[in-house]
Amino acid sequence: MMWLVVALIVDGVDGTFARIFKVKEMLPNVDGQSMDYVIDFATYAIIPAYFFYEAQLVPDVWRLPCTSAILLVSALYYGKQGMVSDDMYFIGFPVMWNMVVFYLVFVWPQIPMLNVALIFIFCILHFVPVKFVYPSQSTRFFKLTLTATIIFFFTLILIVFYYPERKLWLTVLSYLCIVYYAGMAVYNTWIEQAQE
Repeated sequence: MMWLVVALIVDGVDGTFARIFKVKEMLPNVDGQSMDYVIDFATYAIIPAYFFYEAQLVPDVWRLPCTSAILLVSALYYGKQGMVSDDMYFIGFPVMWNMVVFYLVFVWPQIPMLNVALIFIFCILHFVPVKFVYPSQSTRFFKLTLTATIIFFFTLILIVFYYPERKLWLTVLSYLCIVYYAGMAVYNTWIEQAQE
């Protein structure tokens, strides 16, 4: 899980470094976006799905259906048009199964049938037109989102570091980070639109 957190951090900055080092000019025949999708699909869908399957977070009869659902909806999400809006929001819950699995393993209470329900809720949310913040591309509330994202990364690292011990303050902090991102999704989708 620590490597998945590291991959999440790298994914947040790789585009910036590619632009700084003018990778498009240096390698004009290489499509960096396609490479990024392949790597993202591995780190955000395939590896977390395998982690989920092996972690035995749901009753045995549900392990394969949940794992299959994670992979299927992730493939569909990557294949749909308008995955990212013109104003740089993810439309529908982004393929962040690494974080879903992280919370199921390290943060949530272990309630197997609740875990089944959560997997299918997140599968459905891929296709609900909710605007989820794209932290590295965010323009509105950029400093606040960047601060929340940095706190989020450090919280994840510390939770994994202390595992299996669970520290209450880290659990609370991890929930606050999720509340921030969920609140931003509500704001970006409904409140901001109502103000316009």
